[in-house]
Amino acid sequence: MDDPSRPSSSSSSRNDTKMVKTTGFFLLTDDLLHNILARLPAPSFASAACVSKSWNRVSSQVLSRPKLASALSLDPSPQVAVREVIDKVLTDPIRPDFAIASVGSGFRLYDIFKLISKKLGTKTPIIISTANGIIGRDALTDELKEWDLSDDDGSITSVDENFGIVLTVGFVPGLKVDVIPLLRSTKELRDALVEKFVMDIRDYTDSVSGCKSPVGIILFGMAQEGLVNMKPILNILDYAMPEETVIVGDERGRFLYRTANESRNFCGSAKFFTDAVALTFARDRNNTHAIGNIQFHVALSNGVSAIGPTYRAASIRVNCLDHSTWLTAKIEGQRAILDGQRIMNDINVTLEDHVDSSDLYIGVTKRRNCSIGSERPRIITFLSFYGIVGGDEEYLYVNGLGIRTGNRFQFYGSDPDTALNSIGRVSLDLKNFKFNESTKNISHEVFGGFIFSCYGRGDTFFTQEDVDSSPFVKNFPGVPFAGIFCGGEIGRSSSSLTEEVAIEDAKDSAAFVFHFRRRRRRTEDTPVCVHDAGSNFTTSPLKEERKVVINRLLQPQPESHAQLEPQLESQSPLEPQPLAILNEVEVGPLVCIDQTKFGSSHGSTLRKRGVPPI
Repeated sequence: MDDPSRPSSSSSSRNDTKMVKTTGFFLLTDDLLHNILARLPAPSFASAACVSKSWNRVSSQVLSRPKLASALSLDPSPQVAVREVIDKVLTDPIRPDFAIASVGSGFRLYDIFKLISKKLGTKTPIIISTANGIIGRDALTDELKEWDLSDDDGSITSVDENFGIVLTVGFVPGLKVDVIPLLRSTKELRDALVEKFVMDIRDYTDSVSGCKSPVGIILFGMAQEGLVNMKPILNILDYAMPEETVIVGDERGRFLYRTANESRNFCGSAKFFTDAVALTFARDRNNTHAIGNIQFHVALSNGVSAIGPTYRAASIRVNCLDHSTWLTAKIEGQRAILDGQRIMNDINVTLEDHVDSSDLYIGVTKRRNCSIGSERPRIITFLSFYGIVGGDEEYLYVNGLGIRTGNRFQFYGSDPDTALNSIGRVSLDLKNFKFNESTKNISHEVFGGFIFSCYGRGDTFFTQEDVDSSPFVKNFPGVPFAGIFCGGEIGRSSSSLTEEVAIEDAKDSAAFVFHFRRRRRRTEDTPVCVHDAGSNFTTSPLKEERKVVINRLLQPQPESHAQLEPQLESQSPLEPQPLAILNEVEVGPLVCIDQTKFGSSHGSTLRKRGVPPI
């Protein structure tokens, strides 16, 4: 029999609930709410932003700065690997404006695509691609890992052993982000719609920013030998985009994608193949609340050194079946035409037979007329790299197409010492970049980075670990970053030199740095911490009780879902609800955020303007 002197449990629950609802409500200042929302994981944060207009306003203040989140998993199970990286990148508040996932070929792209799309909502632009290796911090241990999946000779390991995923999610207020595809008709297999690709990028940028030049492009090309030749595509893109537009990416891989604008989504189309996709970053002209500008910085590292004299191509034959070029050549200034065997013998003598042909390239200097639409053609000069297959008494054989009779070229060999020296220059470049920005009257913050490195540049190439990531990690410790080992790394930066040069498929690396700049103020607005929030109230007999209630709101609540439901039903959707609900109610993925209404942004080879520092 119940003791009549003791209150019933239901009565106690009602009193507790009433205290939270009446007392706790008046204690929930903006500063306190800001501090609490900032501690929530992304799914709970997304639900909290939908509670009321005032909560949404405070949540926007929590995410007033740009943010990058990244995680890596080497678990062989795709479900486990995706769960690990998703849980890590959504640990803290973030509204994804874009997502990039790179996986080993042991994972099926479609499986990974479904798992990630389900968690990130329907409006987030996503690119899922295969990689020859991944770089990042482990989702469980936070340990730095460079996982190059190629063997010592540069060949790719067995598909069954090629597991792993690195996921990067970005929130970039002040920018609009979407995926622009490069299409090729299924009826015209040889002709990609390159001009349309460039115009689509310009039109998208113009529609959201009022100008035709994007801030940056991350490009992923499709590996289809004989059908997709990214070199001329990159040349046109290099011509069409101003120097201020940063371009990085992976020339050869496989990918799936989803656009924010469904009209641009041709993934799986029966009418078009997608030869490449450009994750395009453009200024948001409607963003009137921006407190600064997001900018990109690129640092380039090359891993080859020049060998021997300069040659000119004397005769050219093209083999479209294996996507290769056969050529003879003569040394610059001489008349004798040399076959492939003679050329290779001379190079081997120079190198004293220390380099295998698989580590040799020719860098071909080209001059081409380029134009888009009705624009006046302009001549550009660039350098394209071709891997050496071998040579015999007839021809020198190289991978790739696009060499013409009379083109000048020089041999290059992969060189760990050159690569290490170049890595040192990259580290110094990033150090100077950080120092120069900090000395100006500008509040400067690097919030993320991405590395595109040539496969084969791992620990077997350098004979030491984690070399490619070291410049970023040393200069920006604790800043999120990710990276991949590519089949053809792409990177472009401006130079004081006037020539435009492309470094292609030649043991190179590009570091892509996200940074945020805003004017300094005399006093910075710093959220009030939870401890201070309790002491900011005026002295009163209820001061200690208020502190107790604040602390209670930050702890897991004892009420059950059933006890909380009547509170939810009795409240107007525009009234703030008791914060205790956030610790009890399970919420789904970020699909509950209306990004348009709430103001969130929707979202080959190393190329560079200027002669490579060799």
